[in-house]
Amino acid sequence: MTTRRTTLASRIGLPAAVVGLLLFTLFPVYWMVSTALDPKASLRGSDVLPSGIGFEHFEFVFDKGNFGTYLLNSAIVGLTTIVAAALLSLFAAIAVARFKFRFRTSVLIMILIVQMVPLEALVIPLFIQMRDYDMLNSLLGLSIVYIALSLPFAIWTLRGFVATVPKEVEEAAYIDGASWPRMFWSVLLPLVAPGLVATSIFAFITAWNEFVFAYTFMKGSDKYTAAVGIYQFFGENSTAWGPVMASSTLVTVPVMIFFVIVHRKLGSGLAAGAVKG
Repeated sequence: MTTRRTTLASRIGLPAAVVGLLLFTLFPVYWMVSTALDPKASLRGSDVLPSGIGFEHFEFVFDKGNFGTYLLNSAIVGLTTIVAAALLSLFAAIAVARFKFRFRTSVLIMILIVQMVPLEALVIPLFIQMRDYDMLNSLLGLSIVYIALSLPFAIWTLRGFVATVPKEVEEAAYIDGASWPRMFWSVLLPLVAPGLVATSIFAFITAWNEFVFAYTFMKGSDKYTAAVGIYQFFGENSTAWGPVMASSTLVTVPVMIFFVIVHRKLGSGLAAGAVKG
């Protein structure tokens, strides 16, 4: 009898725990989207259901808030960061994983140390450096900062992935007459692709969600990214919750859809890059 009760409790308890976890995780997303669609969002209070459905707040953030420009700026910065960080980190990972050179261990230690530095400690030095190079209020300058922030994690993760590729595979390609570029493109790149996807997503999220550097380095509102664009709806004495939630939805939903599409490669890439090599 005790065994049956235990089995019944486990059958009921596990699904209940899963449902509770899903509700706990998804409720903030529901609240964000429902508030964005609520025409009377400022009067909603603690009501679980919205008073109605409308797209007034989305129209407001595009027409009055210039949010389309901010999304475009974020997309430009994000794509630039992905491409540059992926290429630089991949070649750097190949160098530290495949070649023996002086101070190789020191380079790896420095990569870890840089990753542990708080981002807040880098704001003033990077601001001064960008000012000296006349790259303030520039999407290119902001992209360079995000690339530098993404490289330590990306190099360390891809190093573990490159190290798992047997050297015999590369040697077999050379024996078959392949040049290094041909071997890289046809052999090495497909094998490290999951790790490259994982690091590219990390670089994109870094550029897409970052606020402090974008707010500090961008002087003109036409150069703001989406994360900074949301801030304009917070007033000194009041907050326009409808536009805040509408702009937050526009920033969040595309990233969530992207994660659903690539989540398998993301998980395998992070796991393999973290435990191997």
